[in-house]
Amino acid sequence: MSVLHNRVSNEELKQKLYEETFPRTTISFYQYFPIQDPQLFRDEIYRALNAMKVFGRIYVAKEGINAQISLPTHNMELVRDYLYSFKPLKGLRLNIAVNDDGKSFWVLRIKVREKIVADGIEDSNFSMENKGKYLSAKEMNDLLEKEETIVIDMRNHYEYEVGHFDKAIEIPSDTFRDQLPMAADLMKDNKDKNIIMYCTGGIRCEKASAYMLHKGFKNVFHLEGGIINYANKIKEAGLESKFKGKNFVFDERLGEKITEDIIAKCHQCGKPADTHTNCKNDACHLLFIQCEDCTKSFDGCCTTECKEVYHLPLEEQEKLRAGNKNGIMVFNKSKQRLRPRLGVDIDVK
Repeated sequence: MSVLHNRVSNEELKQKLYEETFPRTTISFYQYFPIQDPQLFRDEIYRALNAMKVFGRIYVAKEGINAQISLPTHNMELVRDYLYSFKPLKGLRLNIAVNDDGKSFWVLRIKVREKIVADGIEDSNFSMENKGKYLSAKEMNDLLEKEETIVIDMRNHYEYEVGHFDKAIEIPSDTFRDQLPMAADLMKDNKDKNIIMYCTGGIRCEKASAYMLHKGFKNVFHLEGGIINYANKIKEAGLESKFKGKNFVFDERLGEKITEDIIAKCHQCGKPADTHTNCKNDACHLLFIQCEDCTKSFDGCCTTECKEVYHLPLEEQEKLRAGNKNGIMVFNKSKQRLRPRLGVDIDVK
């Protein structure tokens, strides 16, 4: 029986990636559709995509599929045809990354989850069949011109702070499951107004739009293909970008510039900056924004304490973090953890 998961070290995989002589393309896609046996489906697509040298992260659940992958550019048509061979995925929109160096992933990981987006919804009457209306890039721009339009960002704080749409409202929570009821409660007096929801690639705002309709809202829209598709479409059409700044992405890049605007600040000194990094201290790994000057001053760490630990011998570092789970939390992003740890009075919304 073939092995349906990776058994090579990350270091070796990264080395192989950088030795490749062909270009890669980073794409993302999702689809809500019923999957009777997620594990069987997972194993089937792993065999096929692994054979086509696809890297990336894919979640499979009974409610559908969510994927961010990197593939050899010359295999683009091959991968597309394979995905389209599944009836529910026929004609599926594939979001091509805005900024792509081909090094976004170095291994293929496909996991079976309870849901492709953890939403906390337990109401058996909730259905993804009734969801908000899609908005094209032009339709998005047109609706944003109307003063009464309400725009809700369904991403996390660390995504919102480096880039967002004009007039966008941030839902201040660390998790999507908490954002859903918060958004409905925040908008409870605006059930008849035009409400636009958006996210990175469309998967969260599509579910959020269905949730809002389920809660009795009337005119709910969501941006087709999210920020990634919007950025590509406005470029093709020569339209003005109503999204300012950088789009946070969940791979090695940590972000792709949509416009040259820098709307965030360094979490250490307060200078304009929008580069996310993980603290170099293996016992911390806090995700935060750091400017070039502070990167040099703190050696890529978030505090002087972490800098001191980072420069200790490896054996001493291992002793200090014994039993500390933060060492494996590569994307440690809690807003509540960010403020007290950095100890600065910078607005990091």
